Amino acid sequence: MRVLWLSPWMRTLSRVHVETLQDAGHECLLVTSDQHYEKMEPLPYERVLDPRPKDPRTLGPLLRTVSEARKWRPNVVVVELVWDPRWLMLARLAPMVHLVHDDAPHDETELRPAWQRRLFSRFSNRATRVVAFSAYVAAQLPYPASVVPLTSDVREKDLPAEAAERHDFVLYGRMSPYKNVPVALRAWQRHLASGQHKGDRLILLGDGPLDVSEQDLPAHCEWRRRRYSYPEVLPILGRAKGSVVHYRQASQSGVQLLSMQLGVTPIVSDSGGLPEFQPPGEAGIGIDDVDGLAQAFADLSDSQAAKQRGAASRKHFEETYSAARVVDKLADVLAQAAR
Repeated sequence: MRVLWLSPWMRTLSRVHVETLQDAGHECLLVTSDQHYEKMEPLPYERVLDPRPKDPRTLGPLLRTVSEARKWRPNVVVVELVWDPRWLMLARLAPMVHLVHDDAPHDETELRPAWQRRLFSRFSNRATRVVAFSAYVAAQLPYPASVVPLTSDVREKDLPAEAAERHDFVLYGRMSPYKNVPVALRAWQRHLASGQHKGDRLILLGDGPLDVSEQDLPAHCEWRRRRYSYPEVLPILGRAKGSVVHYRQASQSGVQLLSMQLGVTPIVSDSGGLPEFQPPGEAGIGIDDVDGLAQAFADLSDSQAAKQRGAASRKHFEETYSAARVVDKLADVLAQAAR
């Protein structure tokens, strides 16, 4: 197949999908942008556009890309989080597959303008196939959707070497309200008072609207408040004893997958962590269960336990969510749409 992939925001994840499809023998052209916080040089299969419809200077490059893609004659077009209505010119070049990451915003900070929500619905209504990355999201959508497991947006070859020692707990990502950070901080304080603390730190990596000052943080807790690139994050998360993904709303969490890919156990809530994503035996914790979350810190404080459970998490990722496992299911949906 010749796959035209439109993804202005999810550039790192779309690269993983595209390269895995290429490895399986398909031709791919990715149209993307520099909006992703990971800054990178364009690859031969990428066309990097500026998706700002109000800027007339962006129209020329878009039209040239449309002309190139039309001559290339794609068999199928993949649309992923496209918010520029002009990109409909690209989406109409072949049968469309619309990728839906979440069924609803996680909180008020993620609510899109009304015109963008209408555009999103238009893509789904026009699509030959809709793909969700979990059975949970597929069940919430008002139209049928195929389920293809989500994979990590970090390529296996970019992972750091396995850490010789485990230490610290990491809470990584944008510090949005649904991330439930205040509960994590209270649980960390309780863990420190329990007598089971073994010298680890709780490290918050990322910026966001969290209203906490340095003085309000518990002991042995650091908030490194800025955006991080993956080369900066991977060594820190990869040697952690646990990854705090204790969200208040259900989420197909890239952090949850990345943690498992690195061999780190994700600590999830029973509301935010989708059971289908979790390694066997790793149950969710109530969103306001401070004692339960504190006990999770204590259980993973033992380095050997953290290593063993992390290895089980890594195995679960490899068997279910690795790009090599996902590509056949994804290619099958694309082929159905192309036919």
